[in-house]
Amino acid sequence: MQSHSCAALVIAAPASGQGKTTVTALLATYYRQQNKKVRIFKVGPDFLDPMVLEYASANPVYQLDLWMVGLPHSQQLLFEAAKEADIILIEGVMGLFDGNPSTADLAAHFGIPILAVIDASAMAQTFAAIAVGLDQYREDVSVAAVVANRLGSDRHKEMVTEALPSHLPCLATLKRQSADILPSRYLGLVQADEIDDLAQRLQLGLNDLWFNHQAHLPIIRFDKPDIAPTPTLLDGVKIGVAKDAAFAFLYKANLDCLEQLGAQLVFFSPLTDTTLPEIDSLYLPGGYPELYLDALSTNTSLKHSITTHYHADKPILAECGGMLYLCESLTDKAGTKADMLGLLPAKAVLQKRLTALGLQEVTSNNLSVRGHTYHHSLLETDAIASTFGLCPNGKTVSEALYQQKRLTASYIHFYFPSNPTLIANWFRP
Repeated sequence: MQSHSCAALVIAAPASGQGKTTVTALLATYYRQQNKKVRIFKVGPDFLDPMVLEYASANPVYQLDLWMVGLPHSQQLLFEAAKEADIILIEGVMGLFDGNPSTADLAAHFGIPILAVIDASAMAQTFAAIAVGLDQYREDVSVAAVVANRLGSDRHKEMVTEALPSHLPCLATLKRQSADILPSRYLGLVQADEIDDLAQRLQLGLNDLWFNHQAHLPIIRFDKPDIAPTPTLLDGVKIGVAKDAAFAFLYKANLDCLEQLGAQLVFFSPLTDTTLPEIDSLYLPGGYPELYLDALSTNTSLKHSITTHYHADKPILAECGGMLYLCESLTDKAGTKADMLGLLPAKAVLQKRLTALGLQEVTSNNLSVRGHTYHHSLLETDAIASTFGLCPNGKTVSEALYQQKRLTASYIHFYFPSNPTLIANWFRP
């Protein structure tokens, strides 16, 4: 069996909010400055963390997940990364053992040790007890090293690190003032392209990062899985992909999948372009359309172009924010309302709180595709759903799939490689 080996760590924590993304970005920046090629992956269906991590590593960031992405594709992505990388960093999701499947499940399957990021801001020696607990909780999961985050002083650092047992070295520490260098909004981190001083922020963080040069990273072997090639069901099909600050929630694996299917991708901006490019099909991904109501609502030329595309019975796939753009109107959290395309008989209104979160699987024409939902808006609509998603973890989240003419729309962010055939059916003219 063909395989590749390189240094690898899963960066996990006892809970959300411990600083995993900041630490992952700073470590990637540090290793790059040591002339190492770094590849980063993100566990779970996150869009925002990967944007920052892609900037930090100067390489594309893909998702890993034993359910949504699936074991064979996760293995393929790691195998390909190990072929070229010096170091693979995998940022976990939530707490190490939280969820089903959890970050721990993925680490155990691939035999990758954990780098535990722990917020030490309100503790001293108890930091070591938490690290030991993470290491011993499951026999198939081991902690290779720890990172002490949000330290208040040199004395605080000494108390925390001296309490650690010898088999749990401290790889790095980060001072409190640099722990929150990455700004956020209600869906998570602010998009990397919106942070004008991201390079300076990362360098400031590096200035407060102490790195243990004596620590050695574990070397992990990644085997090549046996995966059939993707059939070229979209050979020659031109797909317009909306991509700008309003529509940026794009899985790199989805774009890869469309190209492997044979499609030609043509990117455009609903914020600035006045007409669609010459395309056969249209992909409107999620994002933050509610932050750009004026630009989207007043771009009447593009709205007319998309409407013409729709009435010509040409395919459209719209996910979450892309679906909101197709509604009659969209109202932001401040109550500002703007007219959208009106192709979907619905009115969308942003809420003050999260309205849906969960993995989803949708079956259409006896084919199933997986994905996830995460949004703060509600839809007021008379549209009748063609089917509904199911959550594998038993949650009540069940998102509607709307289909009219050649339009397919849903709150679900689909993971295309989970069923390329169904995706091809939705996009094929």
